Amino acid sequence: MKYGIVMFPSKQLQDKANAFRKRYDPHYALISPHITLKGAFEATDAQLNEYNEKLREIAKTTAPLKLTIQKVSSFQPVNNVIYFKVAPTEELSTLHQTMYENIGQEQPDYSFVPHITIGQKLSDDEHSDVYGSLRMEDVSYEETIDRFHLLYQLDNGSWTVYETFRLEGKDL
Repeated sequence: MKYGIVMFPSKQLQDKANAFRKRYDPHYALISPHITLKGAFEATDAQLNEYNEKLREIAKTTAPLKLTIQKVSSFQPVNNVIYFKVAPTEELSTLHQTMYENIGQEQPDYSFVPHITIGQKLSDDEHSDVYGSLRMEDVSYEETIDRFHLLYQLDNGSWTVYETFRLEGKDL
């Protein structure tokens, strides 16, 4: 079975992202707006039990994270993906790296750029038009996220929460 680890922003920020995703993201119905901490990976039941224990330990030692959205950005020319840019922080980068060091053997396909996807699988022309208008949007936003989620993928391609881990660490 396929699993992934994500952080969901607040309902308010998800609603803002979904306003764009309805039109520009074919994965809109498959998963809520999120920040990927560890991309899709396969795991057996035995591995999953081990990973759950590791994720509980990670959550116990990680403090809630400040999330700041700075602007709309794009991964072009690598991918025609448009996203809300999340300000990179040492805490968020450390959490991402910890996931890859402790869960599964896969390494990330790309360098970690924290983001919330609002458009993908766009043609070059469509990407240019949409990105040109969306980068004018004011998307400055700030909140604290206090949990991450282990998701699993259903047969229809949608993702659902398997377990939620509350960040219990203390700020230094």
